[in-house]
Amino acid sequence: MTRPVIVPFFISHQGCPHRCVFCDQERIAGRTGGLPTAAEIHSAVKAFGRGRPVEAAFYGGTFTSLPRSEQERLLTALQPLRHDGSVRSVRLSTRPDALDAETAGFLKSMGVASVELGVQSMDDRVLAASGRGHSAADTVRAFEVLRREGIAAGAQLMPGLPGDSRERSLDSLTRIFDLKPVSLRIYPTLVVAGTRLAELWAEGSYTPLTLADAVPLCADMLLACKRAGVPVIRLGLQPTDILERSVLAGPWHPALRQLVEGELWYRLLERLTAGLAAGTEVSVACAPARISDVVGQRRANLSRLLERRGIVITGVAGCPAAAPDTLTLTHAGGTVAGGLTD
Repeated sequence: MTRPVIVPFFISHQGCPHRCVFCDQERIAGRTGGLPTAAEIHSAVKAFGRGRPVEAAFYGGTFTSLPRSEQERLLTALQPLRHDGSVRSVRLSTRPDALDAETAGFLKSMGVASVELGVQSMDDRVLAASGRGHSAADTVRAFEVLRREGIAAGAQLMPGLPGDSRERSLDSLTRIFDLKPVSLRIYPTLVVAGTRLAELWAEGSYTPLTLADAVPLCADMLLACKRAGVPVIRLGLQPTDILERSVLAGPWHPALRQLVEGELWYRLLERLTAGLAAGTEVSVACAPARISDVVGQRRANLSRLLERRGIVITGVAGCPAAAPDTLTLTHAGGTVAGGLTD
């Protein structure tokens, strides 16, 4: 089946009962404005879809905390597009405490197939310190009501929130796996201008993750997701001009996912070359789409392996037959292969 084109409708901060300490949706999403009209929804689907299957997605804000009349207006606008096949599915994002059985039933009746929950953490201490206003138990209940209606549930996690730690972030991930999410987004916490978190940081009462801390932590999280079979559909916030101008501190990088993927591949390179003597020359084969991640940003993985182990990578070649998460290394003494999840 052809993968649908996602047509996003951003409802930044609409419906949110309050602002969490880290939040400024306008700066984070790079968009402002109110809710779209039916005409705008139809026009966007036509412009983005161009005859291809479409998934309409309402991002930002808390969709199910909007007045029910507004929820109905937005979802009703999609119904003729669902019936004529222009829109294949509908997804939206909301808070775990903004879902109950009746709301989930309403969403199902309006064709919503997937809901992303702003979980952020499964540690109640972290949630309280971040001003989230919900508990881990609310997340468990939200997954349960969505599951009963046959609505797929994804989750967003934010390592590095106030009160968080490496151990708590990884524990949150494990607890989310228990709920069987269909997807994850991982957003390491950034200090954005105009937020309460920016004030806490300026006061010295909050210390954000550094990029050097966040990359290995996110690599551990991404590897755990690969092993659990849970796709990570986003790692790090989407770069925008507004966001880049607004980040004051934290692990900001416009290509964070590439750094994290590169970290996983570097670990595999180290593992597969563990028994080789310094000065050994090695050629590497991998799936063509993985070459840039294996090499690392600005060839960082090749440089690290040379500096730390004295191993010389003479080339990284694409092999169409290679499995996506595997490497094959060839050197004078033979050949060795392995995968990220081994």
